[in-house]
Amino acid sequence: MLRRSRCQSRLDLRPRLGTPRLVADPLLLGGTLAIRGTRLSVALILECLANAMTLDNIDENLDRAFPREALSEVLKVASELAGAVHVTA
Repeated sequence: MLRRSRCQSRLDLRPRLGTPRLVADPLLLGGTLAIRGTRLSVALILECLANAMTLDNIDENLDRAFPREALSEVLKVASELAGAVHVTA
């Protein structure tokens, strides 16, 4: 029998506050944070950007599945995970 860790039992499956284009759904990519309406994980997009891919490169390689309007939310999550201070405009 598999047991859930404490971290998994507290997983919030709703869209993240302030990031309506991102969702963590256990039926989509095993609950990995993903872009709503796609099968693209936030980690995949961040990896593409870290490897110096442009948005045009990402579009070409992912069959135009990446909605560019989700980029700010992907970067916001990366910032939160890195422990940055929030700045509002």
